[in-house]
Amino acid sequence: MAHTLIVYFSAEGSTHQLACAIRDGAAAYGGASLLRLEPRHIVDGRYAPPAMAASAESLRRADAVIFGSPTYMGGPAAQFKAFADAGSAYWRGQPWTDKVAAGFTIGSSLNGDQQGTLSYFATLAAQHGMLWCGLDLPGGKHIDDLNRLGCQLGLCAHSADGSLHPADLATARHLGARAARVADRLRRNALLEENAP
Repeated sequence: MAHTLIVYFSAEGSTHQLACAIRDGAAAYGGASLLRLEPRHIVDGRYAPPAMAASAESLRRADAVIFGSPTYMGGPAAQFKAFADAGSAYWRGQPWTDKVAAGFTIGSSLNGDQQGTLSYFATLAAQHGMLWCGLDLPGGKHIDDLNRLGCQLGLCAHSADGSLHPADLATARHLGARAARVADRLRRNALLEENAP
């Protein structure tokens, strides 16, 4: 079964709640774990090498990686960006090639240019040769529907006060399950190819 890793920064807890829901959804298709990026791992504006080495090992073992951050000023938090910048040390070797990637974000306004954060995650995944997995939910028709904000690139959630809408949590579980299911399918197909006569 596939293993899904959720790599994220959470400032005040709402992104963490989404990450936990994503993990719960992914767990139906194998192992799922959280890698929470901590400010203490950032030294002089850079994600510290020991923390990045541990993160890189977790990324190497994962079949699917789901990136998450609150949206600040139309992009991911600086803490996430420090992690992504440190990942450039692994770019040339492309150790994350063909892993499934997905993304999630949250903002305090209904739009807040959250799509910019998801676009950043998709570009980061492409830089590392990963395969992007968006949402397969049309959404946006009703406030209580899955994918209520109607974003196909990944999960966009909204919270003005730190509390999360049940539909956003349900969409998070759906995204986790979808990315893990796709990763599990790719993993099983690769094993079949390896064992073919």
